[in-house]
Amino acid sequence: MNPFKKIKEDFCNVKRNDPALHSIFELFINYPGLWALLFHRFAHYLYKKGLRFIPRFISGLSRFITTVDIHPAAEIGERLFIDHAAGVVIGETCIIGNDVVIYQQVTLGGVSTSTGKRHPTVGNNVVIGAGAKVLGNITLGDNAKIGANSVVVKDVPCCATAIGVPARIINCDTKNEELRHDMIPDVTKEMFHYLIKRLAVLEESLKTGNTELMEKEDHELVEIYSTFIRAMK
Repeated sequence: MNPFKKIKEDFCNVKRNDPALHSIFELFINYPGLWALLFHRFAHYLYKKGLRFIPRFISGLSRFITTVDIHPAAEIGERLFIDHAAGVVIGETCIIGNDVVIYQQVTLGGVSTSTGKRHPTVGNNVVIGAGAKVLGNITLGDNAKIGANSVVVKDVPCCATAIGVPARIINCDTKNEELRHDMIPDVTKEMFHYLIKRLAVLEESLKTGNTELMEKEDHELVEIYSTFIRAMK
């Protein structure tokens, strides 16, 4: 796509993704993510021409103005939307597909100082929640969703949701399902809930000597736990 068409799409994309936008004027004063992306488009163009200092200077100026740090070598597709933008970091060897949404405080970073591909590859239609850290040369498949404050260090397949620290993968078959950050399962809570209930069953059986009741309730707990584990990958 022509660079100017990409920039036009970047402006139009804000309206598609943010219901808080009420006027064109707001684009120029309230959307640092948009301006960080425009700075990057220009810096990346110069970087591909073989220049190094000027693109890095533009990147530094953009970071100072917008608080978004995007390395000029990072490859960003069409219609990226960086919501709120504050504290977003996108590393040198990142590759980001089309129609990706990134919230504030997200890091697409590396885990080593080695040369070569060391930052994430993000597919199309991916949503990365606020505060998430996606680290290393890993791939987020198309339509993947990353829960807020998750730390992702392994590949996430297409149409899956990753949550937690470190992130665990939840199977998901619906490509267009919206990521609800207020409905993300708490893996640690579920585990403790299971253990507490199981201890209560064992204590009750020791007091009453009713082993049949213990076996029945224990079997039910195991079924609940197994169902939860099958939802994880």
